[in-house]
Amino acid sequence: MTGLDGLPLVTLVTFLPALGALVVAFMPTSRPNLARSVALGFALAAWVVSLVMLAGFDAGGAAFQFTEAVPWITAFGIAYAVGVDGLAMVLVVLTTTLTWISILASFGPITHRVKEYMVSFLILEVGMIGVFIARDLFLFYIFWELVLVPMYLIIGIWGGKNRIYATIKFVLYTLVGSLLMLVAILATAFTYQASTGSWDGAFAVAKLTAAGATSLFGGTFGFLAFGAFFLAFAIKVPMFPFHTWLPDAHVEAPTAGSVILAGVLLKLGGYGFIRFALPLFPEAAHTWAPLIIVLSLIGIIYGAIVALVQPDLKKLVAYSSVSHMGFVTLGIFVFQEQGMQGAILQMVNHGLITGALFLLVGVIYERTHDRTIAKMGGLAGLTPVYAAVFGFFVLASAGLPGLSGFVGEFLALLGTFAVNPWAAGIAALVMILGAAYLLWMFQRIFFGEPSAFLLGLRSHLSDMTPTEILTLAPLAALVVVFGLFPGILLDLIRGSVTSALAAVAAGSAITVEPLIPAVGLGIVVAAVIVQLANVVLGGGGAGEEQPGEAAPEGAS
Repeated sequence: MTGLDGLPLVTLVTFLPALGALVVAFMPTSRPNLARSVALGFALAAWVVSLVMLAGFDAGGAAFQFTEAVPWITAFGIAYAVGVDGLAMVLVVLTTTLTWISILASFGPITHRVKEYMVSFLILEVGMIGVFIARDLFLFYIFWELVLVPMYLIIGIWGGKNRIYATIKFVLYTLVGSLLMLVAILATAFTYQASTGSWDGAFAVAKLTAAGATSLFGGTFGFLAFGAFFLAFAIKVPMFPFHTWLPDAHVEAPTAGSVILAGVLLKLGGYGFIRFALPLFPEAAHTWAPLIIVLSLIGIIYGAIVALVQPDLKKLVAYSSVSHMGFVTLGIFVFQEQGMQGAILQMVNHGLITGALFLLVGVIYERTHDRTIAKMGGLAGLTPVYAAVFGFFVLASAGLPGLSGFVGEFLALLGTFAVNPWAAGIAALVMILGAAYLLWMFQRIFFGEPSAFLLGLRSHLSDMTPTEILTLAPLAALVVVFGLFPGILLDLIRGSVTSALAAVAAGSAITVEPLIPAVGLGIVVAAVIVQLANVVLGGGGAGEEQPGEAAPEGAS
């Protein structure tokens, strides 16, 4: 079906931001406020369309809804085929929500090349939504690569002092994985064509998934093709040890760029695993699963420990993403219902909570142009509303029961325990470490007497503005609603979870020997020792931006 009353809602929600980018591009540079308002208007329009789709979505159905299919490159069976199931629907709404919030949050900080910034952000939204709605592998890859360009510009033009280094690192990491995935996509299509004698459906996800269920993409070919998909998605998540681009990108990106990077871009990897890697290569998924589980455990613990020693507030939140996203890949690859549910809920909840934390980091940075934790003591006495809001999201990120951060991690641990108690026990350690680095950070920033640094800036330390509160209020409301009523999300994704698990049900059980996680923890300890040595001996390492040295957002 095409949508309510015959409207192509999926196409509309995808390309409304592109229309907005075109309109903003032709606006005069001398009217930045108009560019801001128009960009926000189109982002809000896309958000409203996504809510209309959500209202008309049949949560009880497992099939894709609001589907559209138009032949595109007929010689190779490529089509403009789009649609949403529960998983895609949830992530589309998350994307449209965070996009208008990010654009609104950029009104004050971005003062240079405003028109170009808004165009980049709207094009970025097109790419992100396109990844979630694509039902053709070729179309998926186009949207996947489209995301790279605007994010490169957002970090490279409006980022901090070392923005060029961060953007090049981001692009190189992403391109390596993406190009290998392109090779795997083409090889999969050629294999399908050789088997059927026709290019019809050679890039159609539904037909390739059916072929994957017959072991057409098994054996050595499936193992290698899954490896290519795995690398592309693992870099995007990012999984340990492919995570090193993320802290640099977060630190150098403007606040809104960090919000979208954490809130949506990291979810492209988790979505790719569930939507493409598992159903296309179920045999290979089982072969790779023990390694991925171990890497997930390493990432969970490593990210938490490294966050514990970060002197820069934004980098601490960035490393927390490495830890929290480890629960996503862990929940996916235990191939268990509660684990898969937890992985998807963790994707959504991480987007809400960590996105809010980056917004809050941006609030204090706009007033102090510094993010050094050691300089921020006693902030609660000067900005009590800011302290209360920050404390709420810190507790949500730490997994306080009743808030959404608890539910996803709990289900992922529950699913893991059913498969391997050793792995679940190791992952559960992060609940302690997460509370440690988050609460210690909160105590150092907000409690005690105001620091000399803050007292020197007292005239600039106004509390939160109505616009800043408006950007955070929807996220706080959703954190409470999904924490108290997780069934809202679970009902939407039930069909997606069932389909994903059905694709890999024929494989053997996943087993991870206790020695393997133990070796993984040894690697974590060694990596942390290296990190501590760099901090103690090198002051963060040559060439790294020290906290507080970043150029103000909006500077070129």
